[in-house]
Amino acid sequence: MEAKEASLSILMFPWLAHGHVFPYLELANHLSNLNFTIFFCSTPIILQSLPDHRDTPITLVPLHLPSPPDLPPELHTTKHAPPHLIPRLREALHASQAAFSAILASLSPSMLIFDFFQPWAADAAAALNIPAVHFATTGAAAYSFYYHNFTRKGSPFPHDAMYLRRHEWAALRATTSNLKMGNLESGIPHFNRSRDVVLMKTARAVEGKYMDYLSQLCNKKIVAVGPLITTAADNGGHDSDIMNWLSKKERFSTIFVSFGSENYLSKNQMEEMAKGLEASNANFIWVVRFPRGEREEETEEALPLGFAERVGERGKIVEGWAPQTKILAHENVCGFISHCGMSSMIESLYFGVPVIGVPIKLDQPLNSRLLTEAGVCVEVARDENGDFRGDDVAAAIRRVVESGEGMRAGAAEIREAMRTEEACAVSEAAEHLRRICVERMI
Repeated sequence: MEAKEASLSILMFPWLAHGHVFPYLELANHLSNLNFTIFFCSTPIILQSLPDHRDTPITLVPLHLPSPPDLPPELHTTKHAPPHLIPRLREALHASQAAFSAILASLSPSMLIFDFFQPWAADAAAALNIPAVHFATTGAAAYSFYYHNFTRKGSPFPHDAMYLRRHEWAALRATTSNLKMGNLESGIPHFNRSRDVVLMKTARAVEGKYMDYLSQLCNKKIVAVGPLITTAADNGGHDSDIMNWLSKKERFSTIFVSFGSENYLSKNQMEEMAKGLEASNANFIWVVRFPRGEREEETEEALPLGFAERVGERGKIVEGWAPQTKILAHENVCGFISHCGMSSMIESLYFGVPVIGVPIKLDQPLNSRLLTEAGVCVEVARDENGDFRGDDVAAAIRRVVESGEGMRAGAAEIREAMRTEEACAVSEAAEHLRRICVERMI
């Protein structure tokens, strides 16, 4: 058995977004330390952006997508491709099936771990008698809600804390249509194609009951692999400037504001967010991003006239990127205004920071409600169209700041439970993967 285990190899194949690539890479790092040989497949532009792995035996495998004039190789990542080209990027990935099948046949791994947008990769693996397991970077609460509503239409979801508002349902229907997901009444394709188990970036301390219900729905064991926190590489003076500013503030006095690498506020939302931050009187670090190609001076144009001068030293505006884990880990941070993407949500809980939820799309509204149910989130109020006002932002900030020890204590309790689970989560997942690989050999 030991000889067989020593030869087990896994090909990791994430979707082309940082919120997927880095959890896959972190899982790859852990599995490589547990006697698996890891191949990591993505586009060259993504592989070039990854941290140096000379200390970890991970082999990077480039996948070359078709490159029409409007989608050259440097745009083969959602980090660089503007929003209107994301459907084209999905199409290009889908069109790479023959190239990916050739990679599978050449490497002949013991297992494929695949992502949401490429269930066809599992079909390619099956054709070669290679077992495939899905690794979900979205959490169990959202997935169980979706799975239930796709397969048990007309039946109420068993947990009242999970719901979508009318404008959120409309956005979800539009998204599933744009993604060309087709008829989902028999289940979600990437779950259906996963062998025995589905890996998930989560912890039972956060989503235990939803993991159990999802397992019941899809007839697969949901295996939590833990938070998979990625420590950002040091960005030199840029990091130092932010952290030096933060270190001069009082303990639990500062709000961190960031909407992830692929979510952009409209001009009106920017203005209302600025009004809310100004009215709250809290210190804040605000990471401002615009779609690739927009003018740098747009940041100043998007904010209310004189905003920076009025907030002065209590506010720091950062363009493009900030060391999120370093900021959340700092004792002077008391809250996180977030879109509630799964990675940001998990990171906030991992560092015991309460959340102010401003969900935008997909799983984010349900993630926000999950945190609200746990008592560690205040969601910003919206009107029936999904719009928020500056007063709503300020009110939510004040609720978190004024909650003091109460909300922070709840977040700290979840943090400790998550960290306790973390010690053995990937090892337990590895045992499931090892069993599936070895069964294939028998």
